[in-house]
Amino acid sequence: MTWFLYLLECSDGSVYTGIATDVEARFEKHASGAGARYTRSRKPVRVLASFELANRSSASRAEYWVKRLTADQKRALAAGGRTLESVMPLPEPGLAVDVEDVERKGDGA
Repeated sequence: MTWFLYLLECSDGSVYTGIATDVEARFEKHASGAGARYTRSRKPVRVLASFELANRSSASRAEYWVKRLTADQKRALAAGGRTLESVMPLPEPGLAVDVEDVERKGDGA
């Protein structure tokens, strides 16, 4: 099953990071107040970008690293000024990497 890492612009200027199999449906949940606690108090305004990943494991790993970025760094990622691969550390030798399957899928901004 395909998973997505997504970035939402919130009403206070912050950028929320999450993962889902259906970004638009998840955005609607956030917008209705039924999403994450973070977006209940900072209403999401729009989807900045989404990135298609091969599976949930890859999406969770990418989410872990992207959540450590500042809002400006996340905006650069959404605008294409950075790649998802550049945000994630290089794997240790001998470990399998799912990140090779990462594809940027623009959602308009």
